[in-house]
Amino acid sequence: MVLNYLWAAFFLIAFCLALFQLIFFGNIEIFQKLVASTFDNAKLGFEISLGLTGVMTLWLGLMKVGERGGIIAIFARIVGPFFNRLFPEIPRNHPVFGSILMNFSANMLGLDNAATPLGLKAMKEMQELNPDKDTASNAQIMFLVLNTSGLTLIPISIMVFRAQLGAADPSDIFIPILLATFFSTMVGLIAVALYQRINLFNPVILAYLGSLMLLIGGLIYYFSTIPQEQISVISTVASNVILFSIIIAFIALAMVRKVNVYEAFIEGAKEGFSVAISIIPYLVAILVAIGVFRASGALEILVSGLGSLFGMLGMNTDFVPALPVAFMKPLSGSGARGMMVEAMNTYGVDSFVGRLASAIQGSTETTFYVLAVYFGSVSVRKTRYALTCGLLADLAGVIAAILISYLFFH
Repeated sequence: MVLNYLWAAFFLIAFCLALFQLIFFGNIEIFQKLVASTFDNAKLGFEISLGLTGVMTLWLGLMKVGERGGIIAIFARIVGPFFNRLFPEIPRNHPVFGSILMNFSANMLGLDNAATPLGLKAMKEMQELNPDKDTASNAQIMFLVLNTSGLTLIPISIMVFRAQLGAADPSDIFIPILLATFFSTMVGLIAVALYQRINLFNPVILAYLGSLMLLIGGLIYYFSTIPQEQISVISTVASNVILFSIIIAFIALAMVRKVNVYEAFIEGAKEGFSVAISIIPYLVAILVAIGVFRASGALEILVSGLGSLFGMLGMNTDFVPALPVAFMKPLSGSGARGMMVEAMNTYGVDSFVGRLASAIQGSTETTFYVLAVYFGSVSVRKTRYALTCGLLADLAGVIAAILISYLFFH
């Protein structure tokens, strides 16, 4: 319901603002920009969906090999005690837990191309357990909010962008992003747990969350002990070695169990095309709405208005130039990435604004994109409180990124 009103609001605000510019400022090109934006973003939505086809075909095929070989069931048993309490609707040791774990792992390693098909696989399996196919289940909402909170252990892509733009130390945003995404994830988890009345003080949940905190603390300590210039290289190599090792483990265990890995791969891969095609309408809908909102100038007005408000309150406003990344991030990953690069080019890659823009970019995921793609893949229209909790996680991540960046870089 929230997404329904918000989607309509993007168009209505864009129209009213464009009409105001036409009548009072004589901007005769504004409606041309809006219409051009609808065509450009509709094309972009289709191209993104088409681009997902190959990756989805690959990973859904590999997941089928993993299922047949039994490694997905092994993963499910490892995280079962924790996930059984976060997803009480899902039967114990269900294979979907393996898919969920694989998706979270790919996200944490910054491997977006691998994470999306794994997440769509998990959504499809959860939809099979969903009694009301038109409405998001509690399990699907918990999964998506944790997904959109974007817990990232190794922000590879952002470090690569900083290196390409000539940063003296491309990895100096590693710890701020790690901390910001942790806060985002915790707020998202708490928000959904309150809605679903899940007891987060359960000893098992506390044990797993404590282990995660120890892992994050260990990473921070390790990367603080090695030369800064090596962090990006080590993290990139480690992420891809881990990912390819998982692929080899899938194939090796399946062969040990005498599974025909090629046929299993082909069977799973056939699902990739149909899933990619099914998300096109949902993706086009959200990208077009975001596009007209941005083309109308509404985003710029919002940022400048907030900057004036913060100034009137006597706050330090050095962070305001990075806010376009914060507003664009829940709406569009590519848009936020463009805003980040623009901020680094304008203010300097090693400036406070440049570093803050990087931290915000890595602090959370693209909530609207994720909800559109994941719910669209299983034809769920009623998303309940998923968007509310996802945006709360986004807000927490952005606030954390700003405060932590002031602590590290200001």
